[in-house]
Amino acid sequence: MRARYRAEGLDASELAAGPTEQFGRWFEEAAKDAQLFEPNAMVVSTADATGRLSSRTVLLKHFDDDGFVFYTNYGSRKAHDLAANPNVSLLFPWHPMGRQVIVTGTARRTGRDETAAYFRTRPHGSQLGAWASAQSSVIDSRDALDGAYADLAARYPEGEQVPVPPHWGGFRVAPATVEFWQGRDNRLHDRLRYVAQDNGTWLLERLSP
Repeated sequence: MRARYRAEGLDASELAAGPTEQFGRWFEEAAKDAQLFEPNAMVVSTADATGRLSSRTVLLKHFDDDGFVFYTNYGSRKAHDLAANPNVSLLFPWHPMGRQVIVTGTARRTGRDETAAYFRTRPHGSQLGAWASAQSSVIDSRDALDGAYADLAARYPEGEQVPVPPHWGGFRVAPATVEFWQGRDNRLHDRLRYVAQDNGTWLLERLSP
């Protein structure tokens, strides 16, 4: 079960000066040119206070020079992990393009104003879901979850504003490294990594595959 990669190479001279701009280029190609399904899906890996690892797929909702933003229940496992250990890794697996982007950095909560602004853009059902689910907790049955949602739907019908849950919000991952991986033939892949410098600039280095 091996795929042969035949993509054009990745040359350092063609990359942007910083990882945000370069990520934007690749993201646009994934979303518009390749038309990948949910190109903003990323694997978020965290570790708890004891070093025990866990991973899950979440959706990237915003990125800029300050970092990569996603939203979650602050009672979830990943949120508890990040409270104890803010180190995090993000992986964008764009397999149909033979590409990956790997981000390592530290996460901090977004402000409540930013969280509220994003929450207002969510579909009504997703807003209710943020209240109905105590994410990562053990529940008795699916019926219990559906019942909680139904109660909320009756309390906040379509068209009525749903309050922002205090236990729900965003994390912004400030990158320390951002690696751009391009699959090549004979497993001699191109790996170019931006490394944050103390003076605010980025060092671009090539890694052996």
